Amino acid sequence: MSGSLNPSSLARLLGQWNLGAAPAYRELADVVRLLVLDGRVPLEVALPSERALAATLGISRTTVTAGYSLLREQGFLSSGQGSRGRTCIPHHGPRAGGHDGGRSLGGPPGLAVPDGLLDLAYASLPASGEAVHRAFAAALTELPALLPGFGYDALGVGALREAIAARYSAAGVPTAAGQILVTSGAQHALNIVLRTLAGRSDKVLVEHPSYPNALDAIRAAGCRPVPVAMPPVDSGRDGGRDGGRIAGGNAGWDLDAMRAALKQQRPAMAYVVPDFHNPTGRLMSDPQRRQLVRAAAASGTVLVVDETLRELNLDAADSTPVAAFSPAVVSIGSLSKSHWAGLRTGWIRAGEPLIQRFAAARTTMDLGGPVVEQLAAAHLVASLAEPLPARLAALRSNRDALLALVAEHLPSWRAERPQGGLSVWCRLPTPTSTALAVLAPDFGIRLAAGPRFGVGGAFEHHLRVPFTLPPEQLETAVLALRSAQDRLEAAPQLRRNLAAPPPTAIA
Repeated sequence: MSGSLNPSSLARLLGQWNLGAAPAYRELADVVRLLVLDGRVPLEVALPSERALAATLGISRTTVTAGYSLLREQGFLSSGQGSRGRTCIPHHGPRAGGHDGGRSLGGPPGLAVPDGLLDLAYASLPASGEAVHRAFAAALTELPALLPGFGYDALGVGALREAIAARYSAAGVPTAAGQILVTSGAQHALNIVLRTLAGRSDKVLVEHPSYPNALDAIRAAGCRPVPVAMPPVDSGRDGGRDGGRIAGGNAGWDLDAMRAALKQQRPAMAYVVPDFHNPTGRLMSDPQRRQLVRAAAASGTVLVVDETLRELNLDAADSTPVAAFSPAVVSIGSLSKSHWAGLRTGWIRAGEPLIQRFAAARTTMDLGGPVVEQLAAAHLVASLAEPLPARLAALRSNRDALLALVAEHLPSWRAERPQGGLSVWCRLPTPTSTALAVLAPDFGIRLAAGPRFGVGGAFEHHLRVPFTLPPEQLETAVLALRSAQDRLEAAPQLRRNLAAPPPTAIA
């Protein structure tokens, strides 16, 4: 259980929710549902009592009661004592007495949803099973040698730090173990870096769009994101349009805009994802990397590079780690995308004096990571190439299948072909991303709305679609997306009612 949400906190999350486009109870339910789907209200959290929320919002208790009842009907609020239901995600099982093993979606003939939702909000893979299992088996044999120690190490287990350093050195960035700090994933690493390098109200330059959890971390640290738009894919420049699919390899980054923002805003930090950018899948060229490093140095900005997706190179494109262009670069990495998110193992690479500062900041958050996981991670990093070829081959197949499915069933969408990573960034014909995310569970899928990837309400015209599911499930998901889009097109009023996310969601 994740505790409870007090009325004031929920009111802040709701923002200006009562817009008069629908009955107040329905608008309240729609916005709460969106907050749950986007992860801004966690699962298993008890919502405020009807009486308390009504008093805080200045509305009748009847309105709150009706809104909560609708959420229960939709499967987003569990039954609980009184009105203290807990947030949840609806579970779609087969209909009683049904014969199709799934729930009909009212879309194209034959469309059915397997038991449970297909989750397109997470761009993650299951474990590279055999390799991860072997690594943990080896770690257990090595554990006895470390048991006489206390088990606390803010820098990380030596074997893992050495393996990560060797990996950087082999990539052309000479690195010693003293330049590595092991963390509990890339998100933990970013929080440590923010706590060390950026004070409250400091500016942090980010690409636009960017990784939602990074944007959340920047805001949570009290910093102000400075978004710099990535250039849209130009179909004429990048090889033309092919059934809704657009080559994205040449679009790159707008270095002129980044230089201008660095010079004018003087941000304390810049957070970028140059290796198969999340969500677009683009790869920054080496000349652009060199220009970015120079621009950051000229403005006194610490350049923080997220390399979490670097190993997921689907087109065998060449690139040099950004740290090769400057010793001042701070690099963040992780095994979460390449191997398994359940490992919760990441790292920071930087100069040794800065690593010591990070370690000091880290001790205010935790005293070190789990030892067995780090021992296992050391084996995985040392033999990184072993599970990757098969994973990359499967991802290429999934990517091509998804692009073909979008071109066939959603021809009005423009899907940017990613060079790597785990997802396709799609441009929608209308600004309906949030509305699709709200409707999606009715069609058996879960989405992350486009504005989650931006600042100030941007990207209602966009949707990130991961290709981490096998092709047959991707087909089910795309057909579900088509059905949801058809419903919106057939009911413009529904789209207007659903398409107004609370301002706090995109601040």
